[in-house]
Amino acid sequence: MRATTIFAAVLLIANATAALAASEADYKAAYAAAEAANKEAGSLRNQWTTTASTLSAAKKAGDAGDFDTAVAQAKEAEALAKASIFQATSEKERWKDMEIH
Repeated sequence: MRATTIFAAVLLIANATAALAASEADYKAAYAAAEAANKEAGSLRNQWTTTASTLSAAKKAGDAGDFDTAVAQAKEAEALAKASIFQATSEKERWKDMEIH
């Protein structure tokens, strides 16, 4: 349930921040932010495969000149990476709170 809630929030954030008529500069900035967040998730050893595939989709759209889609995909990838960072940091110590029978 918790992962579903996080994922739903990620999608809402990504969709709410999508810009119309994005430029190549917008795409490059969004992609760089997504890559940075994904790199941080990697340093925490918690990269999600969905982040990598969404980054790939962003790059493909950017290479094709579809910057609106590229920016939307990059922002979604950034949101996914940030959610994985949140997961890694919040659950780092939470496992100790579990009751063992």
